[in-house]
Amino acid sequence: MRTLALGLVAVCSLLIAPSAPSAESDTPVEGSTEPAFDAALAQRLGADERGMRAYVLVILKTGPNRMPDGEARSAMFAGHFANMERLSKAGKLALAGPFMPSDAGWRGLFVFAVKDVEEARALTETDPVIVNGEMVAEYHPWYGSAALMQVPAIHAQLQPPKSD
Repeated sequence: MRTLALGLVAVCSLLIAPSAPSAESDTPVEGSTEPAFDAALAQRLGADERGMRAYVLVILKTGPNRMPDGEARSAMFAGHFANMERLSKAGKLALAGPFMPSDAGWRGLFVFAVKDVEEARALTETDPVIVNGEMVAEYHPWYGSAALMQVPAIHAQLQPPKSD
């Protein structure tokens, strides 16, 4: 099963680092190293006139219930990863991943490409780690590059197939 597990630093690098033009649509304008504007791509990614769009950033924190190690906990996290995969394939989850261990209790994040916090909350509440109280969610409207919508497809190209 493929999972979305990119770090925030990697995403920021992806969004701000210059990239080489691709063969499909990012051909440079003659005499320029900048990629040409791609109106179809901007529309497909939901970009506004600045190349940006609205998201909801969800911070997952340690919740009140820690399920003991064992089959039930493993099943809960398998469901967590399956839920993220489902939401990503539906075009709702642009990015997800864990934080490095810290005393702050921050466990992970979701970046949802949805219209408002209420929709993000409804999607988050489908996750087994939330249902079981392993984690709790904090919601923040966020405005960022529409390019973030391409992270799931790029990540799929970076993760080798799982051998069973």
